[in-house]
Amino acid sequence: METLGLLSGIGHLPVDVALSAKAMGYRVVAVGVVPDIDPELSEAVDAYYDIHIGKIGKIISTLKKNDVKAVTMIGKVTKELLYKAGAVVPDLRAIKILASVPDRKDDTIMNAIVKELEGEGIKVLDQTLLIQPLLPAAGVLTQRQPTEAELADMEFGFAMAREIGRLDIGQTVVVKDRALMAVEAIEGTDACILRGGTLGKGVIVAKTAKPAQDNRFDMPSVGTKTLESMIAAGATGLVIEAGRTLLVEKEKTLALADAHDITIVAR
Repeated sequence: METLGLLSGIGHLPVDVALSAKAMGYRVVAVGVVPDIDPELSEAVDAYYDIHIGKIGKIISTLKKNDVKAVTMIGKVTKELLYKAGAVVPDLRAIKILASVPDRKDDTIMNAIVKELEGEGIKVLDQTLLIQPLLPAAGVLTQRQPTEAELADMEFGFAMAREIGRLDIGQTVVVKDRALMAVEAIEGTDACILRGGTLGKGVIVAKTAKPAQDNRFDMPSVGTKTLESMIAAGATGLVIEAGRTLLVEKEKTLALADAHDITIVAR
């Protein structure tokens, strides 16, 4: 039986991936690389370890000890950890990686980590290989159809989200009346949504893949936590990129949207 490594961030998505991999016949070894990993993950896999993302050397040695030849990286890992005092005490290998990169953009850092893993004979897989059903097709996903005004904001927001993705800034924007209320940067999607909501209720959230998205890492995803942030922000709609944005816990997420009269469109 082939062993698959799973480098996990927060959220329920790593659990879905682990269960999918198990159903496909893999033995799954998961490494939680940040605090607050979903507790269901350790129960869903064959072996589980908590090793912080800053301990690259230990992560690699643990994967090799478990005969892992391929990994998938899934779940939210916020880059703000790099800037919080004491949040990360990197090992020598992580220090060398950070010292070798020309900047600290998301893709730059993630590509350096991929290179380090693959240099050790550990292939990093396309995130979507195990979770194709979580990529919705184009259409309105909720009971409520968007209004004309919401559709106009969705079109505007979608274009803006693609543009910040092209610049490797983030994947999410919050808009109202075809004006930007908030742009995601290092703080992450939920903080961006909440910040945008402080400037006016009835906002629209747009989240897309980057035009040059590397499917091995940082695929955009939305789920119940996204909806909870939207509800708190007074958002009325969400637009995502069809076939390129992961919809986590689909039934729960759409039910939550319907309960709060939020419209979700994949385009």
